[in-house]
This record gives sequence, structure tokens and C-alpha cells, in this order.
Amino acid sequence: MLSELLSKKKKISVTGLGYVGLPLALEFAKKFSVIGFDINTERVELMKKGIDPSKELDSSAFDGCDIQFTDNAEDLKEAHFHIIGVPTDIDEHKVPNLKPLLGASASVGGSLKKGDIVVYESTVYPGCTEDDCLPILEKESNLKAGKDFFYGYSPERIVPGDKVRTLIKILKIVSGCDETTLDTISDVYGSIIEAGLYKASSVKVAEAAKVIENTQRDINISLMNELAIIFDRIGIDTNEVIEAAGSKWNFHKYTPGLVGGHCIGVDPYYLMHKSKQIGHDPQVIAAGRRVNDYIPHFIAKKVVTTLIEQGKNPGNSKVLVMGVTFKEDVSDIRNSKVADLIKELMDYSMNVHVVDPHASANEVAHEYGIGMISKPEHSYDAILMAVGHREYRSMKVEELKELSNGPLLFFDIKGVMNRDEFDFYWKL
Repeated sequence: MLSELLSKKKKISVTGLGYVGLPLALEFAKKFSVIGFDINTERVELMKKGIDPSKELDSSAFDGCDIQFTDNAEDLKEAHFHIIGVPTDIDEHKVPNLKPLLGASASVGGSLKKGDIVVYESTVYPGCTEDDCLPILEKESNLKAGKDFFYGYSPERIVPGDKVRTLIKILKIVSGCDETTLDTISDVYGSIIEAGLYKASSVKVAEAAKVIENTQRDINISLMNELAIIFDRIGIDTNEVIEAAGSKWNFHKYTPGLVGGHCIGVDPYYLMHKSKQIGHDPQVIAAGRRVNDYIPHFIAKKVVTTLIEQGKNPGNSKVLVMGVTFKEDVSDIRNSKVADLIKELMDYSMNVHVVDPHASANEVAHEYGIGMISKPEHSYDAILMAVGHREYRSMKVEELKELSNGPLLFFDIKGVMNRDEFDFYWKL
């Protein structure tokens, strides 16, 4: 199939054009003819104009690309190599929400022809591709998986905001339903991935490898968060402890923080879901999630006790929260734990002002019911730097003091500022 794709006798389709799908589609479109499909018409129209709705890519990324952006699933019938990279999140009960993935499977399934290949990139639990997605592909296409059409799984490893380790510079895991399919998938991805490929022995192994990448990080960060709680009560600096412990060669450095976003804070629930399905109640993974979900409450309580110690009434206090995205220098607000922190502060009847140079005020209001202001005012009783955006990292302490109502009470959640310049400084 590779030669036919290179000669553009056949096309590649990418379904789901978010922070995963769009960079992948554009990279393929430098060599192949690509159909980029997304159900969001507004996003499609922006991409037709060379604008990345996720604000991750410059307009130059669209230059010289042979790509057709569409919101019409019928256009998928022109492709023979299909990639699905829609988001997989959780619902309000922390249960995997497969609706986007199953919907995308239905759209692609209705376009399948004999000999086509379907590759999933969405993060799932082991077995999801074959147990949940294939039946839909078969039903919509009236074709048999492994006989009439073929499939594989190649988990995304995109790091939002990382301008160094981009798509083509990250080792890519690939898997296929049989050796021939794996070879074809490897050839196609290998044509764009400079960092090389890792061939997993099966689709389930590839699925599991992806989901434990972020589960491991979640657990490691939860340990640091619990240590931060302990060390705060003792009265010592967590980062100083980590630096000291890190002087030993086999100590792995992780730092405490708000664990949000669409990966680390979500993926463990997929593994927990599958684990419970097969009769095992996961203990360590669940404990890590509980600790990380508790951190917004811990920080809010720290702000409240500090205000009281300073002779201020929290219910009459005005607080500034700087940053609401899930990590620094990105516009993505999905599953942002800063939103949880803001709501915790509001539960104490505080007047909370929120600013963020990267986040969309409309999206924040729609997603969380939280209003933003365009720029900070003055007379804040406490200031929380929740996200270490580059704009904030370059600020001078005098600028922050000008915003304060009396002595500055500064809470540096990410620890990006120099504590020696502050009279009161707290970090996680």
C-alpha cells in the first residue's frame, strides 16, 4: 500500500483533528494525499484558512500540504488507510467516555472497502480496539476484520506545548492485527517518524503500554504531592528535599503539582475501569488518583489559613488566580485542576479574579462556569500563580506587589519565582 499512497493513487484519512490528529494529518500531507475529517464545522473552517484551533501550530505548518479538510463523513470513502485520533475522556462518575471513539468508528466503518487499514491512536484500555471498536467497524461496513479489512493501534505521544519533542521526534509504538498489516503500518508511519518505531507484539500490548505511561507519572506525582502535604506540616521545603534526595544516582526526580489535562489525570481511570471489569480492584492506582484530586482542596485550605493568620477574613478577601490552563504555555483548559482550585476558593466565599493570556474566556465560562477578567486589578489579599506561563515567569516581584492589598501574600503553585524576593512566599 505504501507505494500507492506515495504515488497518491490511494489516500490517508485522519479522523479527529485536535492536538493529536491535526499535526499528524499535516505531517502525512507533506508526502501523501490526506483527508482530514472532524465533526466540528467551526474548527474545520479555521483549518481551511491555515489556523490551528488548538493554537499549537503556526500557519506555516499548513504550507505545502496536500490535505482536504472536511466535516462530511462521506469524504472518508476516498481513503484506504484510516487513522482515528479522537479524544477519550471520562464522565462525571470518572468512567471512560467512549462516545467520541465509537462515533468515529461508525463514521470510518461506513467508508471501509476491502483491503483498507484502520489504525487507532486514541488512548484506551487494553482490549478496547478489538472488543469495542471492531464490532462497530464490521457492522457499518458489512466487512470482516482481519479478512476483508485490517487494523492496528499506534498510541499518540504528543506533548502539548513542547516545541522540541515534536511528533516526528518521538519514538512511535506501532502494532497490527497480523504481520503483514504491521509491516504496512510500520512503513507508513516510518515514512514520517524520524525517531524510529517500536513494534509491539499485539494491539493489546500497545494499548496497555500507552495507558501505563501516564498512569506511572500520575502515581509518581501523587507520591510527591503527598510528601508536599507532609513536609508543609513539618515546615520544610519539598523542592529542597527533592534536590537533596536527587543527589543519589537512583532517585527519580518528580515534583508536586496540579495534575490535570487530558492524559495524566484521565488515563489511569481507563486502566482502573478495565481492571475492575476483570475482577481486580486496583489499590495503588486509585490511591494516586485520590491524592492528586485532593490537591486543589489542600491549596485552597492553605490560602484560607494564611489569610486568617494575617488577620484577614477569607469571606471578605479578593484573590487573584494567574493561569487556568492545564499546563504552562498552552491554551488547553480540558480537565484543568486550576478550575477545581478556583471553585474551592469560591466555596470559602472569596471574591476570585481569574486571568490567563492563553485561555479563551468563552471556553472557560462554557466549560467551568468561571468568569475571567482581561487584566488584573489591584488590592488583592492573596495572589496565586497557578500556571507558570512564560508571561508570568518573566514578571518582577515589584509588579506583583503593586497588585497587592498591603503585604503581598504570594502562592507560587509551580515554584517558578525566586522565593528570596518575597516577604511571604508559599509553594507546593
